[in-house]
Amino acid sequence: MRPEALRRRDLLASSAMALVLAACAGPASLPPPAAEAAPFFTAEEAATIAAAVDRLIPPDAATPGGREAGCADFIDRQLAGPYGRSADLYMRPPFAEGIPQQGPQSPLTPARRYRQALAALATYCRNAYAGQEFAQLPPAEQDRILRGLEAGSLHLPGANGHAFFELLLANTMEGFFADPIYGGNRDMAGWRMVGFPGTRYDYRDYVALHNQPYPLPPVGLAGRPAWHQPA
Repeated sequence: MRPEALRRRDLLASSAMALVLAACAGPASLPPPAAEAAPFFTAEEAATIAAAVDRLIPPDAATPGGREAGCADFIDRQLAGPYGRSADLYMRPPFAEGIPQQGPQSPLTPARRYRQALAALATYCRNAYAGQEFAQLPPAEQDRILRGLEAGSLHLPGANGHAFFELLLANTMEGFFADPIYGGNRDMAGWRMVGFPGTRYDYRDYVALHNQPYPLPPVGLAGRPAWHQPA
């Protein structure tokens, strides 16, 4: 990973299509909010994911990072639901190694990928850093590990580190831009950053105003937080 690859602006510039696809939905198999399942991550796993999403989308003076924006909560809720068990995918054998254009060719569901990779990452960190967990490491070391996973140069025992990084990055971006009703994009921070109007029913007056900031606050599926404040 290039040193600047973890910077928010580079991440957002490379994920414009992810924003369009995930802004109001996130993963294709999002469960209804009313059917929210019990937490998926253990306390140790949750701490690792929270630290990792904050390095993938680090905070700055203007915008919260992945942790504060709720990306870890979003991922936790998705893994506990249909997305985590690949409920909408054909998951029967045979499983053959395919080319990237064929998509995932594995019996592992997202939930199993996370569980397997997080256990392997915990083992790696304890061995390499005198018993410390990923969340306890300095940001520079966390970045070094993430860069190694992205490049495929850091190998996790019993898990595909590169595939885990790609999945984590995709889910983090989804959590940063999906509708807040699904646990991420807290206070619509992702939408505010890029000037996305959200699910506002009508913004025709602004469509033709190119290269001008959108002046109205975004609206989610559940409205805006200010609408639900007690009078």
